[in-house]
Amino acid sequence: MAAPRARLGTVEAEGSSGRQENSGVEVVVSSDPAPPAPLCPHGPTLLFVKANQGKEETRRFYACSACRDRKDCNFFQWEDEKLSGARLAAREAHNRRCQPPLSRSQCVERYLKFIELPLSQRKFCQRCQQLLLPDDEEKHHKHQIVGDISITQLKRPSQLLYPLENKKTNAQYLFADRSCLFLVDLLSTLGFRRVLCVGTPRYSQFYMEDSFCHYNMFNHHFFDGKAALEVCRTFLQKDKGEGVIMVTDPPFGGLVEPLAVTFKKLIAMWKEGQSQDNSHKELPIFWIFPYFFESRICQFFPSFCMLDYQVDYDNHALYKHGKTGRKQSPVRIFTNIPPNKIILPIEEGYRFCPLCQRYVSLENQHCEHCNSCTSKDGRKWNHCFLCKKCVKPSWIHCNICNHCALPDHSCNSPKHGCFICGELDHKRSTCPNICTSKKVNKAVRKQKQRKSNKMKMETTKGQSMNHTSVTRKKKRRERAHQYLCS
Repeated sequence: MAAPRARLGTVEAEGSSGRQENSGVEVVVSSDPAPPAPLCPHGPTLLFVKANQGKEETRRFYACSACRDRKDCNFFQWEDEKLSGARLAAREAHNRRCQPPLSRSQCVERYLKFIELPLSQRKFCQRCQQLLLPDDEEKHHKHQIVGDISITQLKRPSQLLYPLENKKTNAQYLFADRSCLFLVDLLSTLGFRRVLCVGTPRYSQFYMEDSFCHYNMFNHHFFDGKAALEVCRTFLQKDKGEGVIMVTDPPFGGLVEPLAVTFKKLIAMWKEGQSQDNSHKELPIFWIFPYFFESRICQFFPSFCMLDYQVDYDNHALYKHGKTGRKQSPVRIFTNIPPNKIILPIEEGYRFCPLCQRYVSLENQHCEHCNSCTSKDGRKWNHCFLCKKCVKPSWIHCNICNHCALPDHSCNSPKHGCFICGELDHKRSTCPNICTSKKVNKAVRKQKQRKSNKMKMETTKGQSMNHTSVTRKKKRRERAHQYLCS
């Protein structure tokens, strides 16, 4: 299954990215039935809320689920904004223009024709990243062409395609051979026969309809509708859901909340094929993500644990196994498979901890106070008796902040906690001080809308009344200019 590899980060209401000191943006995730979200070229948009520090009043808006920079997808709409029919029609036309040039059925048809060609006629355009049929060669004769494309190459599209490296839109970082071999061997050892890969973009032209779906993982959107949805459902429920695992490597800038909601929907789809006796079972998952998202992921999936294995990438300068400090790969595997069933390679510096009953990195020492191997980044962490937990070796306890931090940290720096009360243990959406009455918020929005409309009417009226005087002033300036020039 494919998902846009756009790195969704925090989105500012007016298009700037990042979190300011006094304001921020949160995605609104609700289990209640909600009206359909407006569509952008990447499918249904997500609902966000712009919150200001210490203020309960907020305003909500829709933005693209896949792009964090409005230069890449400029969709923006206030939740309570009403659009004219002309604007809606223009938006639909724009969404159609932004879709891939070939539909899934056209890709499948071209693929079937391509594999029937003799080896000498199987060609791939590196510039356009496209499999070529004989009729296409004239259009690409000035491009760099690779010939004699074998079936083995077709089964490994990443060896033909150039990885995209725009971090804000379609960044694609490919697993190093070391990590690929480890994952393949691990899946085989654990007895899995089928793998649902969520996050394999640009592979549409290399797979048949029953093995690939064009899909957005941030909003659980199948671009080819119910037919693609049924393909996914059939794959998950085959053999009563036995022998299948979901492996996902989302963009690291992606928000955990919408990803978790999507993965829970895939889990629910898998559970539909389970008998009542197996209702307690979970769809096995490997979620590959940086270790500093551990608390957020475990908040949505309490059964998940983080493995010590460092995942590295071929085309990423920093995410490399074996380096130390901040230069080592921070990418880990989060899974609901019991860690005592997963053997990490001893030759790469992993060892088995008999107390934790799991494999850990060599430097990750067991803490008798925490009763756990506590390191997250491959270094030996130190136990702080004041914080009652292990912390990074570069941190010290600050008596002013009353917690451990870097020695040169600023005690007065803003804390990224709740935007209403400032506490660090929850977000604005779950703050006990927030007003839960939707009527109050709706009334405030309506009052603002009426005030805005009134100001627009008064401005228009003033412009029409002052038109004559403005024309007279313009003529006087022109006469004065002519006089000075003469």
